[in-house]
Amino acid sequence: MQLNLQKPLLFFDLETTGLNVGKDRIVEIAMIKVMPDGTEQKYETRINPEIPVTKEAYEVHKISDEDLKDKPTFKELAEEIKNFIADSDLAGFNSNRFDLPLLVEEFLRVGVDFDLRNRKIIDVQNIFHKMEPRTLIAACRFYCEEEILNPHNAMEDTQATYKVLKGQIKKYQGQVYENTKTGRSIQIENDVDVLSQLSLDSRSVDLVGHIIFNDKDEEVFNFGKHKGKRVKDVFLREPSYYFWIMDAEFPLYTKRVVSRIYDEVQFEKKSS
Repeated sequence: MQLNLQKPLLFFDLETTGLNVGKDRIVEIAMIKVMPDGTEQKYETRINPEIPVTKEAYEVHKISDEDLKDKPTFKELAEEIKNFIADSDLAGFNSNRFDLPLLVEEFLRVGVDFDLRNRKIIDVQNIFHKMEPRTLIAACRFYCEEEILNPHNAMEDTQATYKVLKGQIKKYQGQVYENTKTGRSIQIENDVDVLSQLSLDSRSVDLVGHIIFNDKDEEVFNFGKHKGKRVKDVFLREPSYYFWIMDAEFPLYTKRVVSRIYDEVQFEKKSS
């Protein structure tokens, strides 16, 4: 089955030094760009993360510091990777919570602005968990009747993710997903806009979900002592909380969102 695309859809997967979005780095990236006519372009490379691979991460992907010592750094590859992605929409497995935030963090760390505006984002895992809670290996068995021969290899996982999405569309097309939290329903179609909406598990402002939208489309904290409170209200009453966030080990993209809201607060104070 060919995906119904208006623009390229880029499937990607990362292998990393660990699981901390704010601190860990990419050691391998694989991408498959699916064009509207169904043709594919592939990109795969290993990256010198410039920090050690954790033991836990090595046990998963078996990529060692020795394997990476002579590879280019992300800074050296950033423009090449960005150019390959170009204006594509994005798709991955658990990408909303991990791969996408970490990729954006890597771009920001080397001073490359990677714009997410006007991109649709599909997380195949979110669709899977909403319809058939499992792992990627089980998803491939369930939707494709295939085994992943080499799990935790970035290109193998990326290829499997692409196949699983097509299998999900084939299985669920025409079905309606009822979101019990929002009361909204989504009819599943071979359409990137619909699949992107189905992939959302929260209305995250900063990718990792530290700042989310409430039912009134207001930006609120989703962690700590101010959880559930409007960010603007907190910054008006307690501006020191902004500076604490900026000094703490939050992802750079979270800090960018927080800075933008803080600047809006300051502008509104001067205008009032």
